[in-house]
Amino acid sequence: MASPDAKDRLQPAGLLEIPVDDNWLGEPDFEADLGPNDEQQNEQLDIAHHMFSLLLGGKLLLAPVNKDTQTLGLVLVRDFADEYPSAEVTGTDLSPIQPSFVPPNVSFEIEDATEEWTYPPNHFDLIHTRALYGAIADWPEFYKRVLSHLKPGGWFDQLEMSIQFQSDDGSVKDDHILSIWSRTFTEIGEKLGKTFRIAELAKGYMEEAGFEEVTEVKFKLPVGGWNSDKHLKDLGRWNLIHCEQGIEGWAMALLTRVLKWSFDEVMTFLAQMRVGLRDPKAHAYFNVWVLPISISSVGTILIG
Repeated sequence: MASPDAKDRLQPAGLLEIPVDDNWLGEPDFEADLGPNDEQQNEQLDIAHHMFSLLLGGKLLLAPVNKDTQTLGLVLVRDFADEYPSAEVTGTDLSPIQPSFVPPNVSFEIEDATEEWTYPPNHFDLIHTRALYGAIADWPEFYKRVLSHLKPGGWFDQLEMSIQFQSDDGSVKDDHILSIWSRTFTEIGEKLGKTFRIAELAKGYMEEAGFEEVTEVKFKLPVGGWNSDKHLKDLGRWNLIHCEQGIEGWAMALLTRVLKWSFDEVMTFLAQMRVGLRDPKAHAYFNVWVLPISISSVGTILIG
């Protein structure tokens, strides 16, 4: 299996960051930051980017994009700029972790996707977001904001992962640690008012915001190399690395601060989770949704 080669990617803007231990960047804001911003978690983002590229057949996104375009990218900025050198690409993030050396058609800005955007209306040909689960309190309002900043004929492309581990053969039962993980973090999202179920809910929220004829493309993403299909086996191996690299950062602050678990309780839970991820009897996967939507499929809306 090849080593991850997706270096110097931009972390998703709005992906909630909770600095843990010594990884704080400035003063902590629990309502805004729900995940760490350290080397380990940024490597997890690199792995995720490579994994999603494999999932999409080597594509960066599913929306059709012209070479000359004004783009707001919340991830994969450098790759997009390389592939579309005549495009003007803006990458946003909550913190300044971007690479020093980037293509000349790239600019980076510190921007919170949940607040009022500083860009003019009807400005972008493409807006792309990825993995914002748990990041947004008011999704219909977020989608209205997206619409107001797209040019007529522009595209919005969103990729989201479900956090619901499942199996088709019943090998992931309700009492399996993977199922317990899914229920636990679904509960946390509801407590925070920032759903972790946006992959399943995005289509409805888009329609509520004013989109029409919303298209969903759903992929199965295995966990581990159990699948007999070569492509899915490779994806599953990458996803196992992705999950093992990410689970401590995803869990620590949420479990200790929202559910009030002790550090030792969290570490025990994570140890059980690592065993569960490698359970040879569990044919686990979760779904990934991609929604490439054209603004030409938009009804009359009020941007508030």
